[in-house]
Amino acid sequence: MTSFLSKRSMRIILSLIVLIPLGLFTKIYSGAGKEWVNNSCGGILYVIFFCLLISLIYPKTSPLKICFSIFLVTCLIEVLQLWQPSFLVLLRKNFIIQILIGTTFSWLDMVHYFLGSLIGWFWLKIFLYESAPQ
Repeated sequence: MTSFLSKRSMRIILSLIVLIPLGLFTKIYSGAGKEWVNNSCGGILYVIFFCLLISLIYPKTSPLKICFSIFLVTCLIEVLQLWQPSFLVLLRKNFIIQILIGTTFSWLDMVHYFLGSLIGWFWLKIFLYESAPQ
């Protein structure tokens, strides 16, 4: 008899539950390395979160396709931060919108998105390997 959720799905859900408060914490952290934690570490966790979430929704999609797609989408969102129409400027004042789409453009963020995608890929590969029938 199969359970409602596979071991892999449960591990992904548990990971998402851990990543949400951790990611939010990066936005309020005020200790050593505050700038990097607030602006870059959150981006890494953001990408990992979405890699895992999409893999949970589409479990048959390869981790490589998921992580590459998330990397491209986050880079596109980063470039769109150069676009400053009044409705987006207003939306970006909201904390949740700031977390989801950011407020300012930085080329360096794309390095962090790549790192998040790479970590997300390894994370998913580990889950796939661990849940494979022995």
